[in-house]
Amino acid sequence: MTTTEHRVVGKPAGRVEGPDKTTGSGKYSADIDLPGLLWAKILRSPYPHARIVSIDASRAKQVPGVHVVLTGADIPETLIGRMIQDTPMLCRNVVRYIGDKVAIVAAESPDIAEEAIDLIEVEYEEIPAVFDALEASKSSAPVVHDDFGSYKRGPIDLWHKDYPATEPVSSNLFSRMTWAKGDIEAGFAQADRVFEHHFSTPMTHQAYLEPHACVVWVQDDGHVQVWAHNKQPHTLRRHLASHVGIETDQVTVNVAYIGGDFGGKSSSMDVPLMYFVSKAAGRPVKSVMTYTEELMAADPRHPSTISVKTGVKNDGTIVARSGRVTFNSGAYAGYKTLGYVAGAFQLGGCYNIPNVHIEGDCVYTNEVPRGHARAPGSPQSSFAVESHMDMIAKEMGLDPLGFRLKNVLHDGDTSPSGTAWRQIKAEETLTAAAAAIGWGTPKAPNVGRGLALFDHTTGVGNSNANIVIEADGTVTVYSPTFDHGTGIHTVQRQIVAEELTVALDQIKVVTVNTDTHPPDGGVGNSRTTHTAGFAALTAVQKLRESLSAVAAEALECSLKEVQLRDGWLIVKGSPERSISIADLASREAGRGATISAYAEYTSNAQDYTSFCTQAAEVSVDPETGVVEVLKLVSAVDSGTIINPASHLSQVEGGMVTGLGFALMEDMPVEEGRVTTLHLGDFKIPNIQDIPRHQTVYIESESGHTPYGGKAVGEITNSSVAPAIANAVADAIGIPITDLPISGERVYYALRQRQGS
Repeated sequence: MTTTEHRVVGKPAGRVEGPDKTTGSGKYSADIDLPGLLWAKILRSPYPHARIVSIDASRAKQVPGVHVVLTGADIPETLIGRMIQDTPMLCRNVVRYIGDKVAIVAAESPDIAEEAIDLIEVEYEEIPAVFDALEASKSSAPVVHDDFGSYKRGPIDLWHKDYPATEPVSSNLFSRMTWAKGDIEAGFAQADRVFEHHFSTPMTHQAYLEPHACVVWVQDDGHVQVWAHNKQPHTLRRHLASHVGIETDQVTVNVAYIGGDFGGKSSSMDVPLMYFVSKAAGRPVKSVMTYTEELMAADPRHPSTISVKTGVKNDGTIVARSGRVTFNSGAYAGYKTLGYVAGAFQLGGCYNIPNVHIEGDCVYTNEVPRGHARAPGSPQSSFAVESHMDMIAKEMGLDPLGFRLKNVLHDGDTSPSGTAWRQIKAEETLTAAAAAIGWGTPKAPNVGRGLALFDHTTGVGNSNANIVIEADGTVTVYSPTFDHGTGIHTVQRQIVAEELTVALDQIKVVTVNTDTHPPDGGVGNSRTTHTAGFAALTAVQKLRESLSAVAAEALECSLKEVQLRDGWLIVKGSPERSISIADLASREAGRGATISAYAEYTSNAQDYTSFCTQAAEVSVDPETGVVEVLKLVSAVDSGTIINPASHLSQVEGGMVTGLGFALMEDMPVEEGRVTTLHLGDFKIPNIQDIPRHQTVYIESESGHTPYGGKAVGEITNSSVAPAIANAVADAIGIPITDLPISGERVYYALRQRQGS
């Protein structure tokens, strides 16, 4: 438990943006309306791989109300991307997936734009395509990008490899990352038993409420105004300027609410293309993807194929682990921050293993490009490694909980990727989850229980904040961090109120555009409470110093005599000599002065990680294979919790995300074509699917966030699927190694065991 008593921190607080969102007064990018606004619609490829022979847009240009029609020949042949710049804004010569952008129309209404799009005639010549990532990795596979070597790439080495001469590969395999520890061959030689299992996970969509949307306005002086879906506005600003060839200070990314993210709202998407459309039209242009376009052509979660191999001593001690995950990247890699999928390294699990070798491959195919989804790559890796742990335990006759406890990380150990974490709470989450789910107690027939352990670090980066005390005593926090729905501005409010010893309603947070403050890293990688929170904390601590100095002058005392209590500055030992923050601010305003403080915060420290054990109890109908989740338990290594209400919503939201990944979410692709192009076909959890849920907190003042907290945004979703899979295996006696765990899949596993 945490021991420090706080006034505001640690108390539930309503979301500061709640009234805007619930009354409809909050503006999202799709709500922006400007004089002369045009609507854009995109013509997309119907083929997974084809050469563009010709494009005839003459009829589209004749439609009344159409202002601009552009093809790839009308804009610079610039490729865009976050790390690997491989994505055309409009295809010129080749299309690489069904949904690739071929032409764009800007018109006075969406209907007119759609009408014009239908009149564009394109002649294609189909060429061989490849869809399976393992097949695409072979040297005999059709090549998706024959000029990959010419693409601009960031400073990260994407090619950590040591291929044996007998393994020829295709250039489609554009990235292989390796994480190693100890001597893997010697480790397997020490093992009494070696186990190897194979797994697969499907492509899924983040299913945010707001589809990708943007408004771009190239003004007469060349300055660009942008409203976009993006949670990292300063990064978007930098990328847009680079992609279209202008200076960064010519771009302003304006404030707009973001309607959900779950990892999918950090790419430029159509913003650079809209720059050229607006420039050609001389008017602002709006683009809003339909949900069909989202499912066909956005940036869904990577499907994966995974192998895990573990060497174990007869007493259950793990001595070696190797693994490889192959991610199907789709047609482009430009949506990935690093150019690869970092979650591959978590195939090692949360265990003290002396010898480890993990490889993560990313492979081009002729399918929709994949990007980031909540904890990129981690749910895939966690499903594999934690299912693998249960399968080993069963084959060795060990209790799955006991097997984990024997090998779990403790202080002084190094993780499978070689990191020495501080104040490790993995064992505590395991035992707490097991107790809450009733581990080891009797259960009914066809009922099973399962556990899965996962960890995620608190992300690093930079942010800043400016805090001003207004003349009436209210306090304004100016923040460059856009809130994408997780409540960071409420957290900043609580931090400032805590430090100033004032009521929460005296604090307001104002989000600023990219012209106003220096760049911050934006939202992502479970870093926002760390970076934006500490920016606010650092600024308010400087503000307290300024307040004390001004109060010392007003109260005619020394600086060290000034105390701050309940919003009053008091002379120590003389409580009658005091002045409120409001009166002090008013006094300074009368003298033409403002009490304010600005601070920047940057951190690269990552010596804490957060652990979460998910425990599941399920019932399986032996006749139909239908799985009912009876209960889920989330045991969370939280550190200090600043806002229990929003923290719990993150825990529960992650649980629901993981539940969908486990049981129902699937976007099958047939010959390059996504078959689930609306949310009636792509099933996500609804309220009737949500089981009884219990959260257990392991609290301690340890972690990188203000007051000693830890990340929560990406730790609760990743281990739900393996916990459910292990519970299903416990119920039916058969491991399920492919997601989702549908009734059909379980039914066929049962029938196969029965030989029918």
